[in-house]
Amino acid sequence: MSPLLEVIALMKRIGERILFHDISFTVNERERVGIIAKNGTGKTTLLNIIAGLDGYDEGKIIFRNDLKIGYLKQSPTFDGNANVEDVCFGKPEGDVKIKQLLTKLKITDYKMPFSLMSGGMIKRVALAMVLEKDPDLIILDEPTNHLDLDMIEWLEKFLSKTTKSILMVTHDRYFLDRVCNTIIEMEDRRIYSYPGNYSYYLQKRQERIDNLTEDIVRANNLYRRELEWMRRMPQARGHKAKYRQDAFYELEKRAKTRINNQNVQLNTSASYIGSKIFEAYDVCKAFDDKIILDNFTYIFSRYEKMGIVGNNGAGKTTFIKMLIGEEPIDKGKIVVGKTVRFGYYSQEGIKFKDNQKVIDAVRDIAEYVQLGNGDKLSASQFLQNFLFAPKEQYNYIEKLSGGERRRLYLCTVLMQSPNFLILDEPTNDLDIITLQILEEYLRNFKGCVIIVSHDRYFMDRVVDHVLVFNGDGTTKDFPGNYSQYREWKILQDMSEKNKQEIVDNQKKVNYKTENQNNRKPRLSYKEKLEFELLEKQIEELEKEKLSIETKLASGTLSSDDIIELSKKHNIIISEIDSKSDRWLVLSEKAEQ
Repeated sequence: MSPLLEVIALMKRIGERILFHDISFTVNERERVGIIAKNGTGKTTLLNIIAGLDGYDEGKIIFRNDLKIGYLKQSPTFDGNANVEDVCFGKPEGDVKIKQLLTKLKITDYKMPFSLMSGGMIKRVALAMVLEKDPDLIILDEPTNHLDLDMIEWLEKFLSKTTKSILMVTHDRYFLDRVCNTIIEMEDRRIYSYPGNYSYYLQKRQERIDNLTEDIVRANNLYRRELEWMRRMPQARGHKAKYRQDAFYELEKRAKTRINNQNVQLNTSASYIGSKIFEAYDVCKAFDDKIILDNFTYIFSRYEKMGIVGNNGAGKTTFIKMLIGEEPIDKGKIVVGKTVRFGYYSQEGIKFKDNQKVIDAVRDIAEYVQLGNGDKLSASQFLQNFLFAPKEQYNYIEKLSGGERRRLYLCTVLMQSPNFLILDEPTNDLDIITLQILEEYLRNFKGCVIIVSHDRYFMDRVVDHVLVFNGDGTTKDFPGNYSQYREWKILQDMSEKNKQEIVDNQKKVNYKTENQNNRKPRLSYKEKLEFELLEKQIEELEKEKLSIETKLASGTLSSDDIIELSKKHNIIISEIDSKSDRWLVLSEKAEQ
């Protein structure tokens, strides 16, 4: 494959801080590359440099001649007074393609000004504009942020089938797994490349760390022996032993290598929570003609971990704000238990003062943080658990990356020891390593959790059940994680489709029956027996199909059971279709 892009020994410095140094990699034709790194290591800066929006200090970037690049920024912006028509249309042939893309991305109001659009709508418009240009290299910075699940799955399928080259930064692990065929990891200002998807990367990264650990252990054992020789035999350090001295110093470097596995450490205590959490009775909420909730009733249980899903605009964030008292309800009542202590992590985030130092933002909340084991940490010590080194704690907030700001915001929420965590899109801008630690923390959290998220992997790891907002004021409580819900939903949609096909087929049969002439059937004796047997077989298969669908909808099955029954369901549908086709052939012959 010929390279579209070559990055050679690239170095970028911001003030005294070196973001990355001596970074080299290649993007080839049809290669779909995902970049993984901790917050603050320069992922977005690297994409901006490649897109020509930022400069660099050393190295080279070589593009193939006439390479066309399309760049989707993490947070695209437009003139608030402009609208879709202003920025997207103007080219006669181009208008047809952009309209098709906008329709697929559910953008239909071309007159709405950008100032009235949600972040998700703006992201979709920007995405349509990038794809409409038909670039050779598509650069995407957190493409799934602010998109609802339907749009994420659409984009996932679209990109996994494209022949274009892709370079992306994303924290969405299912997206990485299903779209990318190369993973690049930025760590300690270096690049590690893995020719595979995210699952392959996890396996090979662990192998690399294990091999490095073993090498360090061997080097340390040999180093101790060589160190003894260096101390014991100074007289031997002549010309003949020079090679051994040089080898010793190389060995010393290897032996003192440290694997950087420093992670965010979440270890805070949740305050006591009683048996009464919150109870909602016949809650109604609407904005003009848009119904958010219609007679919603629910009693939340102790230690419950609920995930909330639904398309953008379905009312998920509004529901959360009603729960914590920030948004009034129209009708009904919500009763919150007296021991409940909310910790709310919102999409908008806390409004930090840019001219304030990191340490001061935390000290404004508390000087000390109580841990789960009874110990306590100072504000500075607690910040170190969130990867803010003592020196970095005195940086001004305006210098933090988007991900570092979100990490600091998470720190300020958890340090208040809430017993009911409400997290609205917590995965946006957080790096994968932080997400893994947050997942583990939430799984072991001794309190209640509500999560609104479009991150399917995150939801699957944390929640016990899913509350689905249908967008018409109704909800469905599904007892399982997001992937299990999606499997069930696909089967439900298939079932509805099959029911409609049965109705349509029956109409055809009825039509033929009503218009048949009086001619006697011309079926052979063997065909008559087959015809009668088919009717019985189809009836039994329909009963078995209904039984399986009832089990799948029960929400009590394991993932393995769901997969097994789904396979059986598909086989039965194929048999019904096959036997129904044969039945129709025989029925037509019987009418002759």
